[in-house]
This record gives sequence, C-alpha cells and structure tokens, in this order.
Amino acid sequence: MAGASRRVNANHGVNAEHRMHARSRSDERLLLADRATEHKLTTRETVRLGVGFSVLWFAANVAQNASLAYTTVASSSILCSTSGLFTLAIGALAGVETFSTARLGAVVASTLGVYCVMVSGAEATSAHMPRAWVGDGLALLSAALYGCYTTLLKRRVGDESRLDAPLFFGAVGLANIVLLWPGLIILDATGLEPFILPRTGSVWAMVAVNALVGTFVSDYLWLQAMLMTSPLVVTLGLALTIPLSMAGDVLLKGVEVSLPYYVGALLVLAAFIGANL
Repeated sequence: MAGASRRVNANHGVNAEHRMHARSRSDERLLLADRATEHKLTTRETVRLGVGFSVLWFAANVAQNASLAYTTVASSSILCSTSGLFTLAIGALAGVETFSTARLGAVVASTLGVYCVMVSGAEATSAHMPRAWVGDGLALLSAALYGCYTTLLKRRVGDESRLDAPLFFGAVGLANIVLLWPGLIILDATGLEPFILPRTGSVWAMVAVNALVGTFVSDYLWLQAMLMTSPLVVTLGLALTIPLSMAGDVLLKGVEVSLPYYVGALLVLAAFIGANL
C-alpha cells in the first residue's frame, strides 16, 4: 500500500511538472507575441507614415516626368540615376547606410553604366532645347527626393515585419486622392497640363494595367525588397531596368546597339552585385 501510494504521488508530481512546463512554454509564446505586437507599427503610425511618404513620392515622380518636357530622355535618365548617390549620402547621415569606398564606387559605376547605355541608344536630334537646364535640375531634384523618402521609410520601419504593407499603400492612395487632387484643377486652369479623360477603351485598359502592374505591384515589391535589404541595394537594382528595357528593344524590335551599351549594362550589373557584397 505504501509503495502504491508513493507511485501515485510520484505520478502526480510528474504530471504537475509537465503542466508547469507546458504553461511556461505557453506563457513564453504569449510574451513573444506581445513583444512582436509592441514593435509593429500601429494603424495610426502606418497612416501617418503613408501620408508623409505620399507627398515626397508624388513630388519625386512629378519632377521626373516634368523634366522630360525640357531636356532629353537620356539626360533625364542619367541624372535620375544619381539617386544612388543621394541615397548613400542621406542614408549615411541618417544612420541607415554605412558609407564606404566600395559603396561609393558601386554608385559611380552604376551612374557611368547608365550613361553608357543611354548614350548608345540616344537618337540624334536637331531640336534645340534652350531650357534644358530646367529639366536637368528637375531630374536632380527627383533623385534627391527619392533618396529622402527611401531613407525615411527604412529609418522609420526598419524590418518588414513591422509594417502592414496593404494598409500603408492604402494610406498612400487615400492621401493622394484627398490632398493632391486640387493640383489637377490648378494645372488645367493654368494650361500647364490640360485634364482630359481617356477617350477609348484601349487607353483605359492601358491605364488600368499600368496602375496595377507598373505602380502597385512594382512599388509593393520595391518596398519589401528595400525593407529586407537596404535603400542603396534597391536603388542600384532599379538602375537595371534601363539596360533591361533596351535589351527588350533589341530582342523584340530588332534594335541595334553599339559596344557602349554592353559596357554600360555590365557596369550597372557589377554595381548591383558589388553593393550586395
């Protein structure tokens, strides 16, 4: 009887110990979940970040597109590619990027590569552009604004797990609709940019596809990549779109390119790889 009693008591002790361990593990999981929730941006913080981002993002895109009215596509693309330099400088000042000679070399190589690609594909034109300096200034402004909003996001968010991306982009879209629509009336009234709705179904379809793929999907992937890596790596990665777009012309349209294109494409690719090392 005494032995049986001791065995029962021992079993009760073992079961109690198992329950205590299970409760402890459950408490640890709850604690980790609470910590993750504490570090995740709240809805209010996400919306405020989206509003601030939308203003800089809109200004950068307007400056880039407006530059094309005053300068050549080649000049605008080359100057916009200096966004890597602005991103590195602003990121280093904000403590988001680590400045080094290797990274500076990668930025310079990427800009030189874009220059080679654009020069090789530039068409000769006899049109005189007396206000090219305005377009060049707008392209540089766009590059600087890109460096600002990219660094702002990385510094404010840090890790991608802290941000609700759909809520963030919803806030960006809402801010653009609510805050920026008066600009359409001003531009139309002054004659700088007449407001005209698409007149054919094909144009509406192209606008819809561009809004979905060219804006939402690309910006979503850009945001995730930037938060997973760094603003500089993503910026140099975006420069790859220039030689890749010309490669599409070569393959699909039979456009002939010269040696500088291949040199430039290799420089852009090498800069992107170098920034990841």
